[in-house]
Parts: sequence; C-alpha cells; structure tokens
Amino acid sequence: MKKIILVLTLVLTTAITFAQSDKIVKHSGETVNGKVIKLEEYTVIFKYDGEDAENTISKYAIEKIVYGKTGRVEDVTEKIVVSSEEDWEKVVILEDKGYIAGLKKGEEVRGKTGLINYHTGNTGDKKAEKKLKMASAAIGCPFILMTADKATVGASSNGLGGSQAIKKGVGYKY
Repeated sequence: MKKIILVLTLVLTTAITFAQSDKIVKHSGETVNGKVIKLEEYTVIFKYDGEDAENTISKYAIEKIVYGKTGRVEDVTEKIVVSSEEDWEKVVILEDKGYIAGLKKGEEVRGKTGLINYHTGNTGDKKAEKKLKMASAAIGCPFILMTADKATVGASSNGLGGSQAIKKGVGYKY
C-alpha cells in the first residue's frame, strides 16, 4: 500500500511540474518545453526543463508561447511564407547573428548593381537590396543575415564615375 501511495505521489508531482512548464511553439512545428526567462526585442531567453543553462531563440522562429502557470497564449510572430521570387518583398534582412537563433541556414545570396549604371548612391543601394531579397526568395528563404554591404562611388568604382552597390548575405528559413 505504501508503494502505491509513493508511486501516485511521484506521478502527481511530475504531472504538476510538467503542467507548469512553458511551451514555445516554433514555426517549423517543433515545440520546446521549458521556462521563458525574458522576452527581448528580437529574442526570447529560456531554460529547458530540468536544465539551468539559458538558451536564446529568435522571435522570428517562434509562432507562439503558451505559459504553463496561467495557460495564457502569446502570439509572437506570423510565419512568413516565401514560395517564389515574386515574394521578395516579404524577405526580412537581419543584421545581428542573435536574430537567427532557431532558424536553419540556407545558401549564400548576393545582390549588386552593374559597373556601368545610372543610379545615384541611394537608388543603387535600393536596387542591390531588391536583388538580394529576390535571390533569397528564389531559394525559399524568408530571412537574410547580412554579411557584406559595400558601395563604391566615383573613380574607385569604374572609369565613368558611376556607383556600384554590392550586398551579400546568407539565407535562413524555418
């Protein structure tokens, strides 16, 4: 009889412990059980159940958080669906490595303007950014981690005195 009571007590204690853990639901369909420590502007800091180490995940990778103690559901971000090059405007450029935590690395992408063009510095930069986003959308990546952003103007870019913008990055997906 004592063994049955002991087993029931352990089962109930375990059930209560897991019922209070937070659930982080990722856009990839994966669910992470743990304790949300802090919500920052672009990241969520959490601990896995039974662990003390703090982990960081990008808010872009998270659909919602279900808090274990209260049952409250907090929607974090909407999933960005990029199915073809025409969806290039949906692509988000990220400039900090912390913002890609929890996303899967894709291919390197690049966008640039031609050596001989009639763009000013600002319009050339926008055209290179558009090409970069189009390249990312073509491979199905809704995020780009910017790795290089270079612009040359005048005599250092070409003999005609034009400007050239070159942008490089790595595509990321859910």
